[in-house]
Amino acid sequence: MPDIVVTEFMDEAALAALRGRHKVHYDPALVDQPDALNALLKDARALIVRNRTQVRGALLAAAPRLEVVGRLGVGLDNIDVEACRARGIAVRPATGANDLAVAEYVICGVMMLLRGAYHASAEVAGGAWPRTRLMGRETSGRILGLVGFGAIARETARRAVALGMDVIAHDPFLDAGNPAFAANGARLASLDAVLRTADAVSLHVPLTAETRGLIGADALACMRPDAVLINAARGGVVDEAALAEALKAGRLAGAMLDVFETEPLPGGGPLEGVPNLILTPHIAGVTVESNVRVSEAVAIAVAHVLQEKAA
Repeated sequence: MPDIVVTEFMDEAALAALRGRHKVHYDPALVDQPDALNALLKDARALIVRNRTQVRGALLAAAPRLEVVGRLGVGLDNIDVEACRARGIAVRPATGANDLAVAEYVICGVMMLLRGAYHASAEVAGGAWPRTRLMGRETSGRILGLVGFGAIARETARRAVALGMDVIAHDPFLDAGNPAFAANGARLASLDAVLRTADAVSLHVPLTAETRGLIGADALACMRPDAVLINAARGGVVDEAALAEALKAGRLAGAMLDVFETEPLPGGGPLEGVPNLILTPHIAGVTVESNVRVSEAVAIAVAHVLQEKAA
């Protein structure tokens, strides 16, 4: 039986490093095969996952020897951290390893949505020439509002400033005197001010009881009708049905979502066929480069815990 079970995709070089010292079972399809996964976990000391594998309940019960969970990413809402702590199971996310990838995704989304010309391929290929209708807005001189001002938001802020944007940020855990604001070219603002004044709003908060549904009908009604919204943080922070209605009614100019309440996103839901909406499959933090960094960081952290536990 394996020492380490990996249920979602991971860089081969990092896997090879783990295989040099441990018996590793790597199968990205395991995330959708709970019975097979539970059987493999009987003697496993380590489990490495991304965001889809639910490390809680029956899975934890099937892993009596588990010592560490490696998270190929940063969010921990798919892991019962308290249950792991109670059993002495270490949880090791890849903190910081995909910050750059997400920041670039957000900036790309801001530019695409404000410019507004990138949904017209079929029209242009068909002979239409809608230049006047597709006259969009420049990024420079616009206001970027960040909800949450952690590491990824700060990377995003620096890139936005370089493009000539004015950056405001809301974070209930930081005060105006925190040096992070000046260091990254941002100003502290209330959530209401971010929603009411920003040309583009980007979410950078975890999914908690306080943030679930944070961007619902009321919050969307506060936003300017020419504003755009980006969520590459966590599904559940945005009320998807309310967002769809706002976009259909023209109360919001556009949105880009990388995360969803249910993943994979079920077909036929409220987001299907919505205008000015870009959807991507939880890929903001995953690039060729970030996958290498994330995988290496988790492999090192997991190997270190196993070594410590064995000592």
